[in-house]
Amino acid sequence: MLTERQIKLIEAIINEYINTSEPVGSVELVDRYNLKFSAATVRNEMARLIEMGFLQMLHASSGRVPTKSAYRFYLTDLMDEEEIPVLQEVAMKQRLWPSRYQFERLLKDAAIALSEMTNYLVIASTSDGYITNAGASNVLENREFWDIDAAKAALQLLDDRELFENILSSVPQTTEVKCLIEDEIGIEKLANCAIVYADYKTPNKSGNIAVLGPSRMRYHQVVPDVRYTKSVIEELGGAW
Repeated sequence: MLTERQIKLIEAIINEYINTSEPVGSVELVDRYNLKFSAATVRNEMARLIEMGFLQMLHASSGRVPTKSAYRFYLTDLMDEEEIPVLQEVAMKQRLWPSRYQFERLLKDAAIALSEMTNYLVIASTSDGYITNAGASNVLENREFWDIDAAKAALQLLDDRELFENILSSVPQTTEVKCLIEDEIGIEKLANCAIVYADYKTPNKSGNIAVLGPSRMRYHQVVPDVRYTKSVIEELGGAW
């Protein structure tokens, strides 16, 4: 059972790691988040959170980073989704409107728009074999993909629809927007990554649209962005 202090620490560590991509130390947390307890207390609590599986140390002398369990707890219990500005919603719909009678073009335009919103790689597919992507250059903006094998594993998904579909169907989830974190993806080279995705369904087409990024991605922004993109695809794709 997590204490209130431990919950605050998990949230602060995740926020700090998302922002900096650097392992988080106790002094930084106390200084930047105005915590009402000392750095020594933070270190003790971090040690407990490591034992509980919410944090890990990459090296003996490093700070701490969140584990999959911490991200999952954040998604289900802590995260406050960021509202999409109305102007941004309107702009996306206007952007996709001309493509409403050409579904593959609509899906491509949706992938481009979502990639620009999130600054991550976006992959979209239909159940009858079409796959498209946008934002491949965003991969290298995150240090998790500076390893050539990780970058190659991410880019492989752009052309392999079967692999992409198998990954998204590997872990059954009931929420509208689904998340696969680290080893849930099932590819060793993507063990520090996450996929946030949604299934869409129109009268004539169905498929998925997904965001691929580091496991420290900005879930509070990406989740509502994916949800809204799915809804626009379903609304405009129904005209096809």
